[in-house]
Amino acid sequence: MAAYRPEPDRDSRAWWERVARREFAVQECESCGTLRFPPRAFCAACRTEGWRWREIAPEGAIESWIVSHRSFAPGRHDPYPVVMVRLTAVPGCLVYGNWRGERPPEAGEPVRAVFTQVDAELTLIDWMPESSTPARSGENQANC
Repeated sequence: MAAYRPEPDRDSRAWWERVARREFAVQECESCGTLRFPPRAFCAACRTEGWRWREIAPEGAIESWIVSHRSFAPGRHDPYPVVMVRLTAVPGCLVYGNWRGERPPEAGEPVRAVFTQVDAELTLIDWMPESSTPARSGENQANC
């Protein structure tokens, strides 16, 4: 079975382009200043269309996780953990990614983003424990 590849759409295309450049950002409403992720055309708080990108620290805490027994990510083999991370800078935002820790994740554990280049066309955001050693080959720690 072929692995799933993210398909950027109208709202997420610019975010994926930023990820490819190893930038970690969320949208900021130009009217009310609400920060949001995932990217969307309208602000849920004030219903306006204007927004800009705002780089934030690529860090958060593990909210939850699952162990996937189906390969959705290129280069991953079954089973592997996928974590849900609550961003420190934007507590209302949750971001998902592969777990890059050497042990199982723990609820509330501080984490930081790692950019993993899958191939020439795809870079993913994965997560590793804040206390981990520097990134492995093919991974770059996020710096914002």
